[in-house]
Amino acid sequence: MPIYALGKTEPTIHADAFVHPDAVVIGDVRIGAFASIWPNTVLRGDHGSITIGAYTSIQDGSVVHTTPDSPTHVGDHCLVGHMVHLEGCIMEEWSQASSGCVILHYARICSGAIVAANAVVLNNTIVPAGALAVGTPAVIKEGKANIEPVKMGIDSYVENAKRYKRDLRRID
Repeated sequence: MPIYALGKTEPTIHADAFVHPDAVVIGDVRIGAFASIWPNTVLRGDHGSITIGAYTSIQDGSVVHTTPDSPTHVGDHCLVGHMVHLEGCIMEEWSQASSGCVILHYARICSGAIVAANAVVLNNTIVPAGALAVGTPAVIKEGKANIEPVKMGIDSYVENAKRYKRDLRRID
């Protein structure tokens, strides 16, 4: 897996995390215990810090970036779906960014909130706890998030990461 220091800044990856060999991790990035970073994902902490919490999955093809004045923070127990773009935003614990969505600068996805597939959460938007953000630009639907599938997804990705750490082998 390509893991790069940038100058004197090196990523910190917990020993119990799983980073797929085809993911890229650069610079000021911290990855927590039992987090999983999947193929073709890029975590580029070159202009600020990126934090990925414990038990969080960043799924295939996602891009996580930051700015000097807006770090990207993904809390514990979060699901970040396939091909998600996170840029200088905060996802609190137990939240979900569904496949293909974009969450931009200074946005905050509160605990238990879900951003729907392909939604675009604009700068400075707050998605309240338990809310669902849908559409482009995202419209907030209070109290519409169903967190139970998120919890099941988190458990599934933790177990899958353990299996990959144990059984993944390149055969070419």
